[in-house]
Amino acid sequence: MKTIKGPALFLAQFVGDQAPFNSWEEITRWAAGCGYIGVQVPSGEPSLIDLDKAATSKTYCDDWRGQAEENGVRVTELSSHIQGQLVAVHPAYDPAFDGFAPAALRGNPKARQIWAVDQVKKTLSASANLGLTAMASFSGALAWPYLYPWPQRPRGLVEAAFDELAARWRPILDHAEDCGVDICYEIHPGEDLHDGVSYEMFLDRVDHHPRACMLYDPSHYVLQCLDYLDNLDIYRDRIRMFHVKDAEFNPTGRQGVYGGFQPWPDRAGRFRSPGDGQVDFKAVFSKLTANDFDGWAVVEWECCLKHPEDGAREGAEFVRDHIIRVTERAFDDFAASGADDAANRKMLGISQ
Repeated sequence: MKTIKGPALFLAQFVGDQAPFNSWEEITRWAAGCGYIGVQVPSGEPSLIDLDKAATSKTYCDDWRGQAEENGVRVTELSSHIQGQLVAVHPAYDPAFDGFAPAALRGNPKARQIWAVDQVKKTLSASANLGLTAMASFSGALAWPYLYPWPQRPRGLVEAAFDELAARWRPILDHAEDCGVDICYEIHPGEDLHDGVSYEMFLDRVDHHPRACMLYDPSHYVLQCLDYLDNLDIYRDRIRMFHVKDAEFNPTGRQGVYGGFQPWPDRAGRFRSPGDGQVDFKAVFSKLTANDFDGWAVVEWECCLKHPEDGAREGAEFVRDHIIRVTERAFDDFAASGADDAANRKMLGISQ
């Protein structure tokens, strides 16, 4: 067994125009002040990282990483969530997702996709230059608008969508192999990879590529009424990242999983700060520890009620309290009588 590393914080929800959230120097110092020893960094945030330099210059990466370490935090992983989303976008979502791309590419889905693929590959190259072994991402989605089978889906529609999704990601996965970096897809509603079955459909089409791994976030499973503990055992060999994010699902006679188009505070399923929702994190940390997960416990703050800075500060303490320092000896070693093959055979009645 291995002791999970942490606490770490995903910075995507905190980057902003105001200090201390508008520069790498200030945000890393702030994260350390909240009690974190690691940060997960969105690679598309120019105020935090110059991705072009990071993808090509180890000197830049050494200096950039060193600045964070001087401020008290390590870089745990890079994230290409936003760019990964744009690898595959159904036309219904083009206007909504155009805002994730540079202004010059808006209204041009093909150019936007080419840019997104290049961005994900650069994030993998930057990860390698930083000595990291995993990168977080979204899969994007072509089939998502057809999630509910009414009207009836034409035969082969979903299969064609996953064939295309796999074809777009296969060259990126091969680049990940060249870099020695796992792509950890966050299994997330809105992505075609939104549960175990859809992940397996994708995995089959990329020939079970060794770099096609998972980012485990139990909050997304709570809101789908999926067994998030069983999921840990099923995919233990593919789970390489862990987001500590909580959620609660409280259905009523008026509202269930789909949420009735309501804003987050009014939904039956809501994201909450760690410890404020329904995820059994003691069981989650126990299973991850027993399964030899040796990655980071990364707080992803998304809560419809609590102030983000309060959630960040409390999250560091929450993770620290849940990390299990693994034992170096069995609890009943005090009663051991030593190893003796002859004595063992005698106890079994098979001694000569």
